[in-house]
Amino acid sequence: MHSETPLPLTAAEHRELGSEIRAAAGRLQELCHLVVNVYGPNNRAGFSFIKAMEALDKLETDLRAQSEADQVR
Repeated sequence: MHSETPLPLTAAEHRELGSEIRAAAGRLQELCHLVVNVYGPNNRAGFSFIKAMEALDKLETDLRAQSEADQVR
């Protein structure tokens, strides 16, 4: 069993990860807008896109908090 504690991401790694997540969120938002406009928010695909956007927003918030915690170490 591996007992070493992994090192946290560096500030540069967090910035790069954040940039990638923001780019993915931007593209996903475009696709969400398209699908919801075509099928509506109550359609399964539209609803799933909305949920995916909410999950990505939560991920961004959690990563931001993790970055702040890692910089304190």
